[in-house]
Amino acid sequence: MEQELKVLEEQKVDKGLIEAVAEFRAEHKVDERVKNRIIKPDMAFFGKEVLEMGIAALLKGENLLLTGPKATGKNILAENLAWIFARPVYNISFHVNTDSGDLIGTDTFENNEVKLRKGSIYRCAEYGGFGILDEINMAKNDAVSVLHATLDHRRSIDVPGYDKIEMDDATRFIGTMNYGYAGTKELNEALVSRFLVIDMPGQNEETLEYVFKTKFPTIKEEALKQWIGLFLDLQLKADNSEITTKALDLRGMIGALRTISCGLKPSLAVKMGVVNKCFDIFEKEIVQDVVMTRIPESWNPGDVFE
Repeated sequence: MEQELKVLEEQKVDKGLIEAVAEFRAEHKVDERVKNRIIKPDMAFFGKEVLEMGIAALLKGENLLLTGPKATGKNILAENLAWIFARPVYNISFHVNTDSGDLIGTDTFENNEVKLRKGSIYRCAEYGGFGILDEINMAKNDAVSVLHATLDHRRSIDVPGYDKIEMDDATRFIGTMNYGYAGTKELNEALVSRFLVIDMPGQNEETLEYVFKTKFPTIKEEALKQWIGLFLDLQLKADNSEITTKALDLRGMIGALRTISCGLKPSLAVKMGVVNKCFDIFEKEIVQDVVMTRIPESWNPGDVFE
């Protein structure tokens, strides 16, 4: 069995779903020209129920929308699903200036003639890729409205002035969105209706242990316990609106641990990775107090790693 399917077995994902994924992979071969887009994620996603929901939806041709607060692993899940299905990945990052030309394509001048420079959505549809629509709620409604025919039963792209193209059978789209970020807004109801939605659960002790141990196999048990506790303490304070989610940054914690592994003092590392993410002086003081109860000033790298 392929390595990525073994990861599903280890998490006791339903055997019928694993077999269906294997059949999908065998049936939908990837064009040699885009094999370099099949990317192994930096980390496996941990969460049986969420994986089962995502896999079942994608097997049946549905598109997924992953919602939830910061640090819930939306992008990690999207990358893992593409890897599990062995599909080329097309990342489309949305912002306020994203328009239909960025998604579908624009005219360009080549060899004395006008040609279509294909956008990411066009190429994804053409090669049966998995399109990851990152921060989809940051785009203007008129930009994402061009995706309606792509995301529903029509599964096609009508390019003005060019041919209509039918999407490859293996093409799927996975949208991600955070709540409450600057520049975000409510999604158009017509767009949401074209997705199945997974509301990503927050991190817990089990998932954090998996993440930290996977990334840092030599981390000491006491240090592991304190880093997990630090994240959960900050998560609780963010849930209670005592602080914003700026300091609740799993990437920042992993970055801090990396710097400790090469010799930086833990108190300095956690300052860069967690405390300094807050720019409000009062919030920074609250976060600093939480950090000090978990990561003592006296610690050195030998207290964290074997």
